[in-house]
Amino acid sequence: MSPTPPSVQEPVPGFVADRLAEAARYTLLRRLAPSMRHHLVVNLQPIGMIYEVMDRRLKAPQPDLRDVHESAHKINSFAKAALHSCLDVVTWLAPDDEVATTAEAGVRECLGLVATSLTFRGYNLRSEVGDLAGEVRRSAMRGVVTAALIHATDHTLAPADLTLAARATGPALVLTLTVRPTQGEPSFVAEPAYRRLEWTDVEALAAAEGVTVSREGPPLVLQLTLPWRPPTAAAGD
Repeated sequence: MSPTPPSVQEPVPGFVADRLAEAARYTLLRRLAPSMRHHLVVNLQPIGMIYEVMDRRLKAPQPDLRDVHESAHKINSFAKAALHSCLDVVTWLAPDDEVATTAEAGVRECLGLVATSLTFRGYNLRSEVGDLAGEVRRSAMRGVVTAALIHATDHTLAPADLTLAARATGPALVLTLTVRPTQGEPSFVAEPAYRRLEWTDVEALAAAEGVTVSREGPPLVLQLTLPWRPPTAAAGD
C-alpha cells in the first residue's frame, strides 16, 4: 500500500489578500521613491547655495549684517521646510489610518508628488476636483490615487492627458481618472525604478483600504470609490 501523501493546508483567503496588498504596497513605494527623493532634496539644495553666499558676505572687509541676517533667515526657512518634508515622507511609509483629508487636498497632494516625474515623461496632469464638503481617509487617498496614476502611465504611451474628477454620493467619494492620448512626438521613455504597476496591484491596494475600483477603455478610465464622511458625519466624530 502506497503511503498517504501529507495533507497540504490551503492558505486562508484573508492571509493571501494581505500578502498581495503588502507586495503591491512595496511596489508602489519603490515606484514613488524617486519622487519622494526629489520632494526631500528640493528644500535641502538651496541651503548649501545660500550658505556659500553668506560665507562670502561675512568675509567682506565690512560685512553688511542686514544681508547676512537675510541669508540666515532663508536658511532657517528652508531647513524648516526640509524637516516638514522629511516628516511628511515618513507618513507615506507608515501611514496613520486615523488622519483624514478633503478630496481636493488629497488629490492635490498626490498630483504634487508625482507631477515632476510624469510631466518630464510627457504626461499632462489636471485636477477638476473642487471643494467638496466632507472627508476621506488620507492613507486610502494616497495609496489608491497614486497607484492609479502610475498604473495608467505605465500602460499608456506619452504624450497623454490625465484628468481627475470627483463627485460625492452619500457615503462614497467617486474619483474618475480619464487618460486620453494626445498628438505629438513620443516623449522621453524612462526605465521604471521598479517593475510596472499592474491592475492586480491596484485592486489589492484598493481592497486593503476598503476602496472599490473599476477600469474601462480605451480611452482608459479608472473609477475609484472611496469611503466618504459627509460634513454631518465628520462633525459628529
